[in-house]
Amino acid sequence: MTPVELSRTVLRAVRRAVDEGELSVTVPERVVVTPPGPGGCGDYATNIALQLARPAGQPPLRVAEILLPHLASCAGVGDVVVTGPGFLNISLSSAASPTARLVGEIRALGPGYGHGDALAGQVVALRVPYDVRAEVVADAVVRIVATQGGRGEVDHGEPVNLRPVPAPEDPAPLGPDAAQWALLHPAAHDRPRITADHLVQRESNPLFRVRYAYARTRAVERGAGRLGFGAVPGDVADAPSALVAALADYPRILTAAATHRAPDRLARHLVTVADAALPYLPTVLPRGDEKPSVAHRARLALAEATGTVLAGGLSLLGIDAPDHL
Repeated sequence: MTPVELSRTVLRAVRRAVDEGELSVTVPERVVVTPPGPGGCGDYATNIALQLARPAGQPPLRVAEILLPHLASCAGVGDVVVTGPGFLNISLSSAASPTARLVGEIRALGPGYGHGDALAGQVVALRVPYDVRAEVVADAVVRIVATQGGRGEVDHGEPVNLRPVPAPEDPAPLGPDAAQWALLHPAAHDRPRITADHLVQRESNPLFRVRYAYARTRAVERGAGRLGFGAVPGDVADAPSALVAALADYPRILTAAATHRAPDRLARHLVTVADAALPYLPTVLPRGDEKPSVAHRARLALAEATGTVLAGGLSLLGIDAPDHL
């Protein structure tokens, strides 16, 4: 069950409590579920009881106690525990593995996976020198900041607060994608390399590995389509732990890249995702006379989720994600 699905499940529990006369409130349009905070437990937590306490005219703990049995009886919910002033902590049913839940979440959110509210309502002022690398880094930071609910503003006023080491020469001859990568992949304090290495289609080129990994995810999707089966999130027994961990860590990386104004963190993480995915992708489709199975559908869903993260990250860096490479 994805966070989006769980939000709907919590809403259904609220509606049942209202329909049965246990609560007298207007059912909200949406419910926010997040990982549990300090003192919490389970897979997700929601503050819906605190949100409804005032309109219900009851203490948050009482509202939580009313909602608990309705929520605990919902399909996909394994356990519900009330903590603190009235937080509902939800453990999902063990029928859905952590990998299946992660893949389901990525598929549900699409390019919005990893986006959050760490910088909600904040204006991030970027004052940069008149320098091509500074301009490119600032543009990427503005896009990444937006994923966390913030708004970036770029100008050339003093004092400068974003001054990456300038490129030693004009990166334009590399072309738009390689030039972006050459300026964004190194940390701000490192001098970028403006060389033809960024154009080489070999494993030694990190940009090639990232874009090639994305192209391979699209290739296996096309192959599955020709074989007549689609992706269904499920337990992937042979899923590389490094790949699953990298996909799960993507939201944290986006937040860090936004708060530290460091698109290089995102670029390096995409390399980590690609390197974990490339050895795995050839195992996704059936081989020989093998028929598509539940396992193949789950592997395909993981491949699609990987492609979503790679394409989303490249887009934030201003780099094209090619379907064919």
